[in-house]
Order: sequence, then structure tokens, then C-alpha cells
Amino acid sequence: MSALEFHRVRKLFGATVALTDFELAIGPGEFVSLLGPSGCGKTTALRIAAGFERADIGTVRLGDRDLSPIPAHKRNMGMVFQSYSLFPNLDVRRNVAFGLKARRVDAVTIARRVDEMLETVQLTGLGDRYPHQLSGGQQQRVALARALASQPEVLLLDEPLSALDARVRSDLRDEIKRIQRETGVTTLFVTHDQDEALAMSDRVGVMSNGCLEQIGAPHEVYQSPASPFVARFVGSINEIPSAAGTILVRPEALEIHDDMANATWTGTMVASTFQGPSTIFEIRLDVVDALVRVHTATGRHHSSPGDRVSISMKGTHILID
Repeated sequence: MSALEFHRVRKLFGATVALTDFELAIGPGEFVSLLGPSGCGKTTALRIAAGFERADIGTVRLGDRDLSPIPAHKRNMGMVFQSYSLFPNLDVRRNVAFGLKARRVDAVTIARRVDEMLETVQLTGLGDRYPHQLSGGQQQRVALARALASQPEVLLLDEPLSALDARVRSDLRDEIKRIQRETGVTTLFVTHDQDEALAMSDRVGVMSNGCLEQIGAPHEVYQSPASPFVARFVGSINEIPSAAGTILVRPEALEIHDDMANATWTGTMVASTFQGPSTIFEIRLDVVDALVRVHTATGRHHSSPGDRVSISMKGTHILID
């Protein structure tokens, strides 16, 4: 049985279709991300699961229960928002304890549970601080601890890392995944950041215009995109015109050669960018007049701007659009 399941969910805001025939089943303990551009419907799906919005058509189930008649505060879901949403007049301990007090849990259990959560999110010793005394990353850890304190059946994460700087975002991304594995909580994560989705998820759902374009393991979505939209949205892609259509191929699936005789394409090296273990080469192709990027291991190729090179594909292209 799925822990959380959307069945043919449709949602309109006036004349705007936010979701149409949305289908998704999340297994117990699974970490699933919804990835897509702004306005694709991913946050609407999350808000319907949380009970903040109602589906016009379709059902959402938590285990064997239809959530439609159940208000948000009785759905036993933990929610973490982009903006932290901490209570500024409460210290860390009271913020974490807020949901437990609302459920009238006894004081001894609350104190123990708060201690456990602060240790889990690595904020032991900071319980007496107020939100304004914490960094952005620490505030989001408090929000995560508060969401998990009541032992929810599902954890809902609404772009919780987007307000943080790059280093903190990377560190907290790893922490969220560690905590999710340790607690085993079923998690639905909404993001527009493909790196977050690919790094954190058991499965990634790519959305466009209210529809789920593809759902699969991160490597499946990246290596075998189901549509040109997915190929273009997830990862870098080269678009090479051909008689059959536009060839979509990943930069790492192309290979540079000095031998011009048996080339798939020939061109002129335009630039190279050193990135430590890898180097990105930009090449202007001759016949089709396309600029392509090729990723190689550093030291494998030594062409300089202005050099003539040839390019071939290591395997097959991803898609022809």
C-alpha cells in the first residue's frame, strides 16, 4: 500500500489549470521530489496533500484513508516552508514543542521529544535562543525539528532550501537526507533546483503545465528522459540540428577527436573551462552552425581555442525532437 497517493487530481484557479489528471503514489519511507519550473503545479500538489487547498476532482489518500474530509491540522503531516515560519516570540525549544502542545502531549514527553529533535538536527545547546539569534540554516533546522517532533506520517517540504546561500544549502541538503533516512519518514519534496532533486531523491517527478511528465529514479530521469521537455529541463543538453530533427545529447555523451577523417561533426574550438576533475569545451560545428559543449575528464584532451576538431557520440543520442 502507498503511504501517500494522488489519483486523477485536478485543480483550477479560475481559468488557470494548476493540475490535470495528476497521478502519484509514494511508498512508505520513500523520498520523492517534484521538480519543475514556476507555475508547473508542484506546490499546488503539495498544498492539496497538506490540506491547504482542495482538489476540484480526484482523491488524495494517506494509507487507506481518503483525506478529502480531513482538515489540515488532523492529517498528521509535517510541513517545512521556504520562509521558515518560526514564531519570533518563542525560543527554539518552544518552537519545536508547539505542535506537541497543540496535541496536548504531556510535559515530560514534550521535553524528551524536543531534546531528541534538537540532537537530530544538530542544534543541541541552542534551545534557549530566539529565531533572530540564529542563522538561516539554523532556523530551517528548527523548522525541520518542529515538523518531525510530532512523528508525522508524511513530511512535506516546500522549497525549504531556496532562501539559503549555496554552501549552507548544500550542507542542509545532505542533513535533510540523513535525517529522512534515520527517521524513515515518507517525504514529498518540492523544488525547482534539479541538483537538489537528483541528489536527495529516491524518485524524481518532473512536472510541466500541471502534468507529471516523468517519474523515476534520478539516473533514469537524467539518462532516459521521457520527453524533450524533461531532457531540456534536467541537466545540460546540446541541441544539434539534423535532417531528422533536433538531436538532444548530453555534453558528456560527446567525444572530441583530432582525427578529422571519420567525424560525425567537425568544428572549431571556441573556449575551454577548467573545473578541476573535468573540463568543458565549447565547439562551433561547421555544417549545422551549432555551438555544442563537451564535458571530458581534465587532461584527456588539450585543444585550444581556434583548433580544428571532430566530434562523435559515445553512444546514441537521447532524443530527436
